[in-house]
Amino acid sequence: MEREGRAGGAASGELVTIGEFARLSRLSAKALRRYDELGLLRPARVDPVNGYRYYDPAQVEGARLVAWLRRIGMPLNRIGRVVALDAGAAAVEVRAYWARVEAETAARRDLAMYLVDHLSAEGRTMSRMPDDAENNGSSGSTGSAGSVGALAIRCAALTDIGVVRTANQDAAFAGPRLLAVADGFGEGGAEASAAAIEALKPSTWGRDGELSAADLLNALEDTADSAARAVRDAVAPCEDPDGSGTTLTAMLWTGSRLGLVHIGDSRAYLLRGGELFRITHDHSLVQSMIDDGSLSPEEAASHPGPALLLKALVGEARPAAVAVACRPDVRLQEVLAGDRYLLCSDGLSAVVDTADLRTAVVAADDPEEAVRRLVGLAREAGGPDNVACAVADVVVE
Repeated sequence: MEREGRAGGAASGELVTIGEFARLSRLSAKALRRYDELGLLRPARVDPVNGYRYYDPAQVEGARLVAWLRRIGMPLNRIGRVVALDAGAAAVEVRAYWARVEAETAARRDLAMYLVDHLSAEGRTMSRMPDDAENNGSSGSTGSAGSVGALAIRCAALTDIGVVRTANQDAAFAGPRLLAVADGFGEGGAEASAAAIEALKPSTWGRDGELSAADLLNALEDTADSAARAVRDAVAPCEDPDGSGTTLTAMLWTGSRLGLVHIGDSRAYLLRGGELFRITHDHSLVQSMIDDGSLSPEEAASHPGPALLLKALVGEARPAAVAVACRPDVRLQEVLAGDRYLLCSDGLSAVVDTADLRTAVVAADDPEEAVRRLVGLAREAGGPDNVACAVADVVVE
């Protein structure tokens, strides 16, 4: 290796040897050879006789950028795209990558916290079992659950093409076991949104009987995987399947629990006690800028940039590690009689403010009236996009 460095230095003129360039860029010679092979960082000249590599000192900044991007864990194929961009576009790409990493970390954190709570509850139950067993022979008592009838959902869904668009790529569904909205994009957007929702219908939610919390989480993961496969199959005939896909926000009812599957920037809201709460987190660049404080919620409402999604169900066949990182969020939702849930695409949430959403959801007597009111609000606001919404009431049967 030293012989290559000395020979290069003697012959390079203004160029520097790989050894000297390694020192300037703080990359090893081995890493520089690897980046050359991958096309990330080509030498300025390669000696045609001995194959020695020579670099222009002006390449140092680009080499350091590659090293920094590797340090934050960016995959090599994505680094190749970033280093080919101008500085402004590269900054947007890095922000989008890191926002996705943080969103995925947050999803894993939520699951970890659920597991802590679930296992802690199991531990407390097991520690009480001997005393409970002794009490089983005494006079019985009626628990609070026994005094409340079984819960069910009453629901409705509606989609609308809007005022501006010429085709409707949104989809919505409301049934006794499933509430879902999907916002398609790209050439195969309509097929993608329909396929994602259709993939949820024949799942375990239609079967009788209860699922434990652990079984429900596993079933949610399986359902999310099924939806991703269905979207890939649906958009495969497109000329550019990688550019087609859909968001998906769905709630799956088992009789006493709601399981949430969410990816993209469609949303789920909960109306409880007269207050409207958003219970999903957008997987979008704008949301990531709100999260890191570089953009206020008020500024986000008028942000001029495109609605760049950090996560969605797409037609692209991804490597296993990337596919796992881009999976939908899944979690369980506490349910109370009297809850009203709203799921909607950004054709509603992006043009109607939260106060008006709350007013419409509160004022409606039933889910059918609610979805009609909400679509009407979107059209009154100019209807720039397709609209999909679904509303469900949790009721005592």
